[in-house]
Amino acid sequence: MSAPADAPDYRRASFVLSVARLAQCPPDEGIEVAFAGRSNAGKSSAINTICGQGKLARTSKTPGRTQQINFFALDDRRRLVDLPGYGFARIPEELRRAWGRLVESYLRERRSLAGIVLLMDVRHPLKDQDRDLVRWAATLSIPLHVLLTKSDKLARGTAKSTLLAVRRELATVPATTVQLFSALDGTGLDEARAHLDGWFTAPPA
Repeated sequence: MSAPADAPDYRRASFVLSVARLAQCPPDEGIEVAFAGRSNAGKSSAINTICGQGKLARTSKTPGRTQQINFFALDDRRRLVDLPGYGFARIPEELRRAWGRLVESYLRERRSLAGIVLLMDVRHPLKDQDRDLVRWAATLSIPLHVLLTKSDKLARGTAKSTLLAVRRELATVPATTVQLFSALDGTGLDEARAHLDGWFTAPPA
């Protein structure tokens, strides 16, 4: 399926800024899609793969590297947003609480937020904090698309079984969809872009 005529060109994505407070965010206008997930779930790698750029979002083998909200412009009115990862036990408690407050404020107050891409390692899906974010998105009526990342790490049958199990658990959550994804071999790339296109090209509510 071809992309809509007004879909963004993800290859043109560029870094805008990192913020530690909501007041530092770009003007709350246009359309944003936020990427969320546990530390080391593959948020930065997914953003890089979707945008066809190897170094757009900084990646690290050290969980918890993304400590601020990072904004990437697709054009003058559409943005991707990389949220700080959660669930990394070695981060000092006060810093972890500060990150939580920042993300909570962003999700609750950001009017330009059109949807959340929730990334979960397909080998360890639906941890407690993942479920918390799913409930949070549902409470705020924010559409959610789940990427089960690192699908190349599992046999095809096992990955498909995990996909079906996660879909069953989330079947009653409104506006929530689930797919397999691999930044390494490109599994699910077209599907992920198509879902983003839907959010970025939807008519204003």
